[in-house]
Amino acid sequence: MKLKAPNTFVIIFSLMLFVAILTWILPAGEFDRYEKDGRSLVQPNSYHVVESSEQNVDALLMAPIRGFSEAALIIGFVLIVGGVFSVIQKTKVVDASIIKLAKAHSKHKIIRILIIPIFMLVFSLGGAVFGMSEEIIPFILIFVPMAMMLGYDSVVGVAIPFVGAGVGFAGAFLNPFTVGIAQGISEVPLFSGMEYRIVVWFILTVVAVTFVQLYANKIKADPTKSPTYEHDLRKRNELNNGSFDENQSFTNRHKIVMIVFSIGMLLLVFGVLEYGWFIEEICALFLGLGLVVGVVGGLSAKEISDAMVKGAKDLIGTALIIALARGILVVASDGKIIDTILYYLSLPIADLHPILSAQAMFIVQSAINFFVPSGSGQAALTMPIMAPLGDLVGVSRQTAVLAFQFGDGFTNLIIPTSAVTMGVLTLAEIPWEKWAKWMLPLQLILIAAGLILLAPPYFLGW
Repeated sequence: MKLKAPNTFVIIFSLMLFVAILTWILPAGEFDRYEKDGRSLVQPNSYHVVESSEQNVDALLMAPIRGFSEAALIIGFVLIVGGVFSVIQKTKVVDASIIKLAKAHSKHKIIRILIIPIFMLVFSLGGAVFGMSEEIIPFILIFVPMAMMLGYDSVVGVAIPFVGAGVGFAGAFLNPFTVGIAQGISEVPLFSGMEYRIVVWFILTVVAVTFVQLYANKIKADPTKSPTYEHDLRKRNELNNGSFDENQSFTNRHKIVMIVFSIGMLLLVFGVLEYGWFIEEICALFLGLGLVVGVVGGLSAKEISDAMVKGAKDLIGTALIIALARGILVVASDGKIIDTILYYLSLPIADLHPILSAQAMFIVQSAINFFVPSGSGQAALTMPIMAPLGDLVGVSRQTAVLAFQFGDGFTNLIIPTSAVTMGVLTLAEIPWEKWAKWMLPLQLILIAAGLILLAPPYFLGW
């Protein structure tokens, strides 16, 4: 009898149950904290055991609704962006653009060779420069159908924006949410050490692009090798039977819509870099963009509102997944085991050679990221401990920051506690277990690359 993998909801609720059980096994503990520059930071060497806070059945059942509260901004962002892209699709500009690209892809070898590397490079730069993360969610709605029209699968459609931005995020050289905050906490000059970080970013991007391109070539040659083959057959049938018009021409109106959309994306980058925009501002931008696109795309007020409602309705499942994923963190936080895990994971580092200590920091940060899948949040939690610990074991603070970047960035591509990861996969209708199986080889390659890249700083005195 063939075993059937549990669905994503079952997996995440099982993880929530597992974390609740951990609160009965691990001692509850906390670090003392202090305020600096508006952030709550951990006081090194202040860990102490506190009164246990085991999570019972009632806490477990309340965690999902509290997850909605904790993740309200990103859930609202996903629903509004879904509505906006439904408006954009209603104008048929997506159909026309993909058909135009598909024709060029079939006619020109250079486009076939460069299309995946160029798009992944753009998203990697977004991750490296302004911490592109939640911002990639809308692009899933474009790249999944595009990938299938080009003869690839939905995994490739997710990998281009998600893996591209993810490796850029991990190897960032300007990301204010990871490099900026971590260096600030570690009292390292802001954005210093950029030369080596650019080398790291380039290597990681090449690794990711090569992996995705080789996989895409394999799927192009034999689509049945895709882990989402059956799912993609259904999606292709939908695309071919009305939801996607292969005969759609690219009109002047479509050009205007594309210009408006491009201006919106430039405003997004400018706002994030210049004014530190986050979810609220980005969401407002997309909402305004949807209204303008609807008008210039020739839609009536009713067509715009109906499309917004339909797009949001289609992402209710995504919202539920995000709330459940955040519920895991609610249980761990209420059970007071996150600081305990950080404390016990950091103890063995002190007895290692500086290179091994840096690599161990990377592994510890990866483990902590399961419970704190937030770059800025993890920096505030771990860097007050890791930076002075590095001083004791001969690891430079620059290297400690890099170890944090790797630990936070790589696992974000696979962990089910990340709201962005689960939102992206649910949006693409890819079960987490299928994505995890596909991602595991790349994850191991990235981990190996990270371990290697943490060695040169010791010899360079970085």
